[in-house]
Amino acid sequence: MGSLGWAAGLSVLSAAAYAAAAVAQERLAGHGHRGWSRWAVALLLTGAGVTLHVVALKFGTVAVVQALGTLTLLFALPIHVVRYRSRVTAAAWRDASLTVAGLVLILSLSVDSGDPALLTERFVRALSSITAAVVALCAAGAWRSGPRMRAVLLAGASGVAFGIASVLSKAVLASLTSGGAARVSATAAVLVMVFAAGGYLLGQLSYRGAGLAAPLATVSVVNPLVAALAGVAVLGEGVRFGTVGLVAAALAALVMTAGVIGLARRSAGPVDETVPAAT
Repeated sequence: MGSLGWAAGLSVLSAAAYAAAAVAQERLAGHGHRGWSRWAVALLLTGAGVTLHVVALKFGTVAVVQALGTLTLLFALPIHVVRYRSRVTAAAWRDASLTVAGLVLILSLSVDSGDPALLTERFVRALSSITAAVVALCAAGAWRSGPRMRAVLLAGASGVAFGIASVLSKAVLASLTSGGAARVSATAAVLVMVFAAGGYLLGQLSYRGAGLAAPLATVSVVNPLVAALAGVAVLGEGVRFGTVGLVAAALAALVMTAGVIGLARRSAGPVDETVPAAT
């Protein structure tokens, strides 16, 4: 199996783990973030998703791995059917088709431009500072918002943190494979863990009082979008057919985004507005 096959297979498994983790996080939030066993399940599933995602980055570009990550919403469909004893509607199948169509187009346009650019320590610090500022602004805005907007802002911050963590992970892997451990940026390695942990905590808080739909849709859109843009701008990843390919990829991303948002709406139970705001 080629590199793309390994990247695709591992990314699909990662998406399945993330889907199960999202459900576990929502259940944990519904119990007021209490219960060691609930925390353990959510953390283990998230850890499995993260591990599979990082390994997938070894074989594929950030854009490909992140695009496949949107399959989390497809896995949420059967979870919704089992949990809420409902059927998959024609609208849900339509949204799933849009997601897959956009994903297939992005995969067909993506091209591995060779070894990713090696990031300098100074660049890593600058990128991380910008990321931290964006995450802080989203978190600050969430502090005074209602349940639904707070969920969107916190999930957006989580998506930004996870997206940049993915890009930095790819940079660390590139350093390992091209020049050995001595060339790996210690700062980048530490920041991967910081952003991943921060993304998890922000994501967990986003489910408090807002159900599964809004947070899962937001993070499923923001995460791959941020990572793909950063992959092109920072790591030198590209697409086929130049400008035409970029336009087609942008349109595919819009189609996939529409499908992702629709799937999230149809893969979540009712919102409990009685849950108090997280403090």
